[in-house]
Order: sequence, then C-alpha cells, then structure tokens
Amino acid sequence: MLLLAFPDYCAPSQRLAEKFNIPCERVEVHHFPDGESLIRLPVDLPEHVIVCRSLNQPNDKLIELLLFARTARELGAKRLTLVAPYLCYMRQDVANRPGEAVSQRIIGELLAELFDDVVTVDPHLHRISRLRQAIPLDNAISISASPTLSEFLRNRFDKALLLGPDSESEQWVAGIADVIGFDYAVADKIRRGDREVEITLPDLDFTRQDVVIVDDMASTGRTMARTVALLQAAGAGAVYAVVIHPLFCGDAEMLIRAAGARAIWSTDSIEHHTSCIRLDELLSSALKALP
Repeated sequence: MLLLAFPDYCAPSQRLAEKFNIPCERVEVHHFPDGESLIRLPVDLPEHVIVCRSLNQPNDKLIELLLFARTARELGAKRLTLVAPYLCYMRQDVANRPGEAVSQRIIGELLAELFDDVVTVDPHLHRISRLRQAIPLDNAISISASPTLSEFLRNRFDKALLLGPDSESEQWVAGIADVIGFDYAVADKIRRGDREVEITLPDLDFTRQDVVIVDDMASTGRTMARTVALLQAAGAGAVYAVVIHPLFCGDAEMLIRAAGARAIWSTDSIEHHTSCIRLDELLSSALKALP
C-alpha cells in the first residue's frame, strides 16, 4: 500500500501516511503556460494506492485526478482510494432552473468511475442523507469531524455557549454539545444571494457569555461575520469561530475578524493558517475500517 500526495496538500497527506503507517510519495505536477497539467507518478506502484487531496478550488484538481487515476491503473494499481477531506460540487443536487447541470450527480459519477473508495469529511449535503447517493460506490464514506472538534473545544473551554449560524449547522453544535456538556443554540438564516445573508439570533440572553460559532464551512464569510457582529451587539463576551472547511474566499477571513471574532480555528481539511485542528487520526481510522 502507498499514499500519494499532490504538492498542494503535502503536509496533511504526510501526517496521514505516518498515522496509517504506510509510505508517502509525491505526485509531480507541472502547469504549462496555457494552464494544462502534466502529471507524473512513481513508476512502481503497489496494487492498492491511496491519493490524498482536498478538492477546494476544484476545477483543475478534478482534471488532474482524472489524469492521475487513469495513469495509476496503467501502472498496475488495482485499487484506488481517494481521500478528499473537502469534497467539491456537493451543493447543487437539483436543477433549480431548466437547463442547469446537477453537478453533484455528475461529479459523483465521475469519482465513482475513477476510484474504488472515496473518503471525505462532512460533505455539504442538502437533500440526501448518505454520500453514496451522490457517489454511487459501496465505499463512499463520509466521516464526521465532531469528535475531533469536541476534543479541541474541551481542551480550551471550561464553559461556553455553542451557536450554529443556521439550521444546517445544528447537527454539529448539537453533537459537540452532547459530548462536552455545553449548552447550544441555533440561529436562523435567510440567504439572499452568494454574498447576502440575513441572520436572526435565538431569543437568549448572550450578555457576557463566551460564544463559539460552529459551522461546516466558511466560503465568503458573510454568514459567520454577520453572526459575530450580532453577538457583539447583543453583549456577548468573547466570540470565537470554528470551521470544518476553511474555504475563506476573497476577504472572508478579514470580514470575520473585523466583525469581532477573538479567534478563528479550522481543521486541516484545507490547508490554511487557521488550520490547527488535525484530521489525520480520524481519516486513518476510516481507512483502517475499509473492507
């Protein structure tokens, strides 16, 4: 067994290989001036190859995974396992208007054609409950970061209120609160567009309470920033943000900090300077459980 790492996700891949106790080698990637990619793999591949790559900014990465998988098969790999801590294109699960591509199904089918197993962390699913409904594989594995987040927060707080910024985040704040014994609440969100949201805090007294906002991803940062600002206006104590997938597009992080967040912590599902919550143990356990 061998783990192969792309250069853009090398350090977390190496940590996973060490935790799983298998060798790790790098995939060589060269980008030509016109944007095309050249992929080079080690020539001597074992039958089972694991590739670890997070799929933020996904378009080039998907093409490179296509080149990777086809080449790995040609070089003798019989089983290919994709570990994608952040999994792209999971939002669009229906055609909201005639003619729209349902990207979740299309990308899911592509990954199922290329790989025998897909392992990811908390994919952004809406109308489906199981990852294999999007990626038609028996071994389409979705694991939750909640145990890792719970341990992280328990080591930093004796007491805090956990707040989910919308109904979708309730699964994480409720699960974490149950493990570490903190109170939790959930705000209400209405999305007006990619960068426009309305947040309504729950009817609670936030005065001087330390609050930890927990969400699965921060993309534009508007949801998180607006929630932080409302908590500050409501008289909360220190406000912190915990994010599973730190996409942080454009000025997202700056907006959250400017709103008054004391600290931002995220997992290393995407490499970012806020990524202090490591997922290698969680991912290693998932790999060991594969049939």
